[in-house]
Amino acid sequence: MLALRAAARRPPSSFRTTNGARLVAIRWLAVVADAPIPKKTKVWDNIDEAVKDVKSGDVLLSGGFGLSGIPESLLKALSKRSDVSGVTAVSNNAGVGEHGLVRLIKSGQVGRLMISYLGGNKFLESEYLAGRIGLELVPQGTLCQRIMSHAAGMPAFITPTGANTMVETGGIPIQYNEGGFKSGVKVPGNAKETMTIDGRKYIVEPSISGDVAFVHAWKADEVGNLVFRYASNNYNGAMARNAKLTIVEAEEIVPVGSLSPNAIHIPGIYVDRIVKATEPKEIEIVALAKSHEEQAEKPLATSSSGTNTDWRHRIARRAAKEIHDGFYVNLGVGIPTLVPEHLQPGVKVWLESENGILGMGPYPTKEQVDADVINAGKETCTLLPGASTFDSVESFNMIRGGHISVTVLGAMQVSQAGDIANFMIPGKLVKGIGGAMDLVSNPDKTKVIVTMQHCSKDGTPKVVKECALPLTGARAVSMIVTDMAVFNVDRAAGELTLIDMAEGVTLEELKSKTACDFKVAEKIGTF
Repeated sequence: MLALRAAARRPPSSFRTTNGARLVAIRWLAVVADAPIPKKTKVWDNIDEAVKDVKSGDVLLSGGFGLSGIPESLLKALSKRSDVSGVTAVSNNAGVGEHGLVRLIKSGQVGRLMISYLGGNKFLESEYLAGRIGLELVPQGTLCQRIMSHAAGMPAFITPTGANTMVETGGIPIQYNEGGFKSGVKVPGNAKETMTIDGRKYIVEPSISGDVAFVHAWKADEVGNLVFRYASNNYNGAMARNAKLTIVEAEEIVPVGSLSPNAIHIPGIYVDRIVKATEPKEIEIVALAKSHEEQAEKPLATSSSGTNTDWRHRIARRAAKEIHDGFYVNLGVGIPTLVPEHLQPGVKVWLESENGILGMGPYPTKEQVDADVINAGKETCTLLPGASTFDSVESFNMIRGGHISVTVLGAMQVSQAGDIANFMIPGKLVKGIGGAMDLVSNPDKTKVIVTMQHCSKDGTPKVVKECALPLTGARAVSMIVTDMAVFNVDRAAGELTLIDMAEGVTLEELKSKTACDFKVAEKIGTF
């Protein structure tokens, strides 16, 4: 390289060639060799100064899933800005307790949220139902793809997710009038255009343009190259690429050249400012593996209150029979999480968690707990040998693309045609859409199994002729497993066929507790 520098400084006549291309190449190499390493222009020492350009009315993209990978230091700094209000905040969820976007909601700085899931955030649910805040619920995979589409310069994209649901029709109000649900709708939902391709309906979803992105990274170098750790990648990568102003809080800020080019998740071209993350990482749900002693003292079939819950395991055990060796499987919260305990001997599967894990393992021991290794239920988990982690965009590409063999979900209602409702009761319960609409969007390639109690607590049948609750997906379910029976679903014909009944259940009892007709297989099994 020193020889090239010396050669490039000689007059052109000193070269023993008339090849202009060779001369230009040598001079270019010399310029590169002499170029200084970029200065630390993106690192800010003062976090309050770093967020000073956030304005009232901005669209703020905030990374994270649950409490994993949330930009807590940046959110805390912005919450001090009493001059900022009317922000539209975009994230998978709004945090919990005093962590995450809840900070800005409680400080009155957020006028509207675009999120996928409320979960156990009762404060936000009550604010929405009372008409005090706007809330646009977006399917999880659609949300991250809308963010990524703008980052790629595309104004919209099409997706099967949400077709034939209120996401398509705009039936979920964004904001109620002051006074709440009974006072009427202040801001209606956004109806979507549709397209039909090869006989299948798709929704046209507009991209989301962010003014500011708050991103949490594991490592950042001084020119903005970023590395994420395990499942904390989630939405952070897409949001970093999207906004006019991207501000990153990093656990470690390292010199230029410290990061391997092979390891970088986000190139520095997308990043404008970097600050040191100062807030501790929190875990929403610390779920631990039970010791042998605990398992012996308290069998899985008994709850902490002593109530017999064997029906949950009976359902999970029956659903597990549909899962075979080598399958790629996604499990919803609740009963589906019990399925791995009941897999047949020798059956090994790859569990996919939509927040960005393939090869999810069991709950950790206390020593194994890691804030960056959580599942879609926001619980701590582990990674099996051969596991991979990735961002939410990659996760939902594999989900919508039908690369998942089986998904097992809970539901509030399922119809005889395989329609599923599992995310809200208008005016009463708003769980959020989460990833469910995406998970049921390709039923021809991914088998959808619903696990649930046959009737609600008041005795109302949950297997019905038509769903009365807002649909998660139309003609999506292939099998229903309840505490009383197992039905195969003919989605094309809109018919159920009974194939198994739980021990002790009679056909007459089952018919009386099922709100639709069904066929009966020639041979009925028991479980």
